[in-house]
Amino acid sequence: MSASSSTTSKTLLKTSLVIAVITFFALNYYSGEANTAETESAAEVTAAPPAPVVEVVELTTETLRFWSRFSGRIVPVDSADIKPLTSGEIQKVAFEDGQMVKKGDLLFLIDPRPQQAVVKRVEAQLVSAKSRAKLAKDELQRTQKLVEKKLISDSIFDAASNEYAVASAAIREVESALVEAKLNLNYSYIKAPFNGRMSNAKLTVGNIIESEMNAPILATIIADQQFYAEFDVDEKTYIQSLRGTLKVNEMPVELTLAADDSVVYHGQVHSFDNQLDSSSGTIRTRAIFDNTDGVLTPGMYVDIRLGAASESEALLIDQRAIGTNQDKKFAYIIDGNTTVVYREIELGKSHNGQRVVTRGLQQGERIVVNGLSHIRPGMAVTIKSEPTK
Repeated sequence: MSASSSTTSKTLLKTSLVIAVITFFALNYYSGEANTAETESAAEVTAAPPAPVVEVVELTTETLRFWSRFSGRIVPVDSADIKPLTSGEIQKVAFEDGQMVKKGDLLFLIDPRPQQAVVKRVEAQLVSAKSRAKLAKDELQRTQKLVEKKLISDSIFDAASNEYAVASAAIREVESALVEAKLNLNYSYIKAPFNGRMSNAKLTVGNIIESEMNAPILATIIADQQFYAEFDVDEKTYIQSLRGTLKVNEMPVELTLAADDSVVYHGQVHSFDNQLDSSSGTIRTRAIFDNTDGVLTPGMYVDIRLGAASESEALLIDQRAIGTNQDKKFAYIIDGNTTVVYREIELGKSHNGQRVVTRGLQQGERIVVNGLSHIRPGMAVTIKSEPTK
């Protein structure tokens, strides 16, 4: 290779290197400019985000009756264990198991013949006693005439008077025995003490029973037109109930069965017990309900809603508007400049999906009801048309 060709090659190489360096720096320059423009654009977007859109509602007070929930059980208003009051053989069972009976209906017949014989014997004794008393009375009248004529001594008259008194007392004694005998005869016919539903017969025809302290239970009757629901009320609710404007028996109560809440029974408080249970801080309460569909029966578990004794004004807040900050509750309100303001609140009872506000908010204030996680205190927001409460 000649010297001139070598020189030319070196010149071309140097020229190529210069062009490559210039191109490299040019590309870096324009790339940096583009990145800078994108960074500045992103910064502008971050610095000025659009105001969040929120729904607000204006707080108003409502007149409400608050309800408290309890668990209870059904117990009968009237129930009785049927026991014999006279001895003898059961001759008849006059009802079917589970039958509805009316007051005075015959339930059992205990052999009445022994008691009938006693009644007849005492009736005969009464006739005899009355006869002796008549004879003693006639004798007294005769002696009285004779003593007035001084024909007999006063002692004879006194004896006749005493005889008549004894005969009269004997009549009263036998009359008393006759009442008892008839009562025992009546006990042979065991009748329903009130309207109700019978249990199954524990003893049937042919059994011999004794009337004593440990006499057997023949059957049980329960009145089923009305029932009590017994439940335990806390001390605070009890005090509020007695200080209300309604009488105790005018306090509304609603009952649903624990196994089926499709039917609501309406009743009233019947009574509170006479003392508070110090171990549980509750008092036993009875509410009375009509057994409108015949389903209620003693022993059922029920859910009770007890209405407050009077209605009251309350400020309600939607559950969606309630935020939680550790163990505290808060709400965001909107001031006159559409700025978010943090407000700590205290809540009371629930009512139809809302909560009662006991502290922290006032009537007329506007609160945010959606998107609490996307806003912060001091942030400006755009208010959407207020939803209907």
